[in-house]
Amino acid sequence: MKITITFLTIAVGLVLAVSTARVLAGGSCCPATAKAGCTDAAKAGCPMADKNCGEKVTVTGDMVCGKCKLQITDKCQTVVQVQKDGQTVNYFLVDNETAKAAHGDICNGSSKQVTVMGCVVEKDGKQVFTACKIEPAA
Repeated sequence: MKITITFLTIAVGLVLAVSTARVLAGGSCCPATAKAGCTDAAKAGCPMADKNCGEKVTVTGDMVCGKCKLQITDKCQTVVQVQKDGQTVNYFLVDNETAKAAHGDICNGSSKQVTVMGCVVEKDGKQVFTACKIEPAA
């Protein structure tokens, strides 16, 4: 009986340890190329600023739908267009809770001036942006 209780205690401890490690390692919001530790921070602030998940950036530009407005994506995707050195840079937002919450405002072909905070990585020549905070530009 003591062996069974000891075995169950160890098994439960291992399950809790593995579950905790997965939560602390990061959420599903991160692009596949991002490093471990990135989490969706739509709730409060931007914990990504303390994580190692690509270059941490804040950009201000026009938020548009990549399909409805730009016709450059196969399905609806939030894109933030920023002017840098006289050229337009497209930041393709990862479809996490933060981006989904903001997409309804622009999916009809309109645009909205916003400031976005999060992490960016380059993938296949595109700037893939994991947004943790989107707010109207000041």
